[in-house]
Amino acid sequence: MKRLFDFLVSLVLLVVLSPVMLIVAIGVRLDVGSPVLFRQERPGLRGRPFMLYKFRTMRGASTGEFSGGDDAQRLTNFGRKLRATSLDELPELWNVLRGDMSLVGPRPLLMRYLPLYSPEQMRRHDVRPGLTGWSQINGRNALNWDDKFRLDVWYVDHRSLMLDLKILLRTAAAVFGRKGISYESSATMPEFTGSTRERDPTQPSH
Repeated sequence: MKRLFDFLVSLVLLVVLSPVMLIVAIGVRLDVGSPVLFRQERPGLRGRPFMLYKFRTMRGASTGEFSGGDDAQRLTNFGRKLRATSLDELPELWNVLRGDMSLVGPRPLLMRYLPLYSPEQMRRHDVRPGLTGWSQINGRNALNWDDKFRLDVWYVDHRSLMLDLKILLRTAAAVFGRKGISYESSATMPEFTGSTRERDPTQPSH
């Protein structure tokens, strides 16, 4: 049921939002140049790699992801607006349509993080990665890594169609409210270097 839901919704959204995606693609081409898409191998279900697609928001970042103090310098004004509205993630609907991703699930991170996860954190890969997820509506990039993974594992244990619908509705509200786009004063999350503590995946307070 979840896969059918993902397929039908992503197909409809790709058709309905195609004019918006065309406008964004033209804007990216004029702002940061070609190619307009950022693509990178990410871990999917069971950690199997797939190619993720997003609109580029940084100069010099088309096939790799950078972290560090110069992210804010590479992030263009237009790219900042795309991130604030999550429009840069629209090409991921293609990943959902293909079955690489789901509409809802833990966000796909970097392949190089896989050896750094604890066994509990690795459980986030027991489901397909998502366009949005439980941690996205409970802090997004404003969370630290331990809290993000705790929320991801909580979703794995409590996932349901009703929970997915709740997350999708709250995602729309979070995007319009522009909450949790960046981690403190940084343009992106800091590099994950391994968890410093283990905590039980309890449900966050509302």
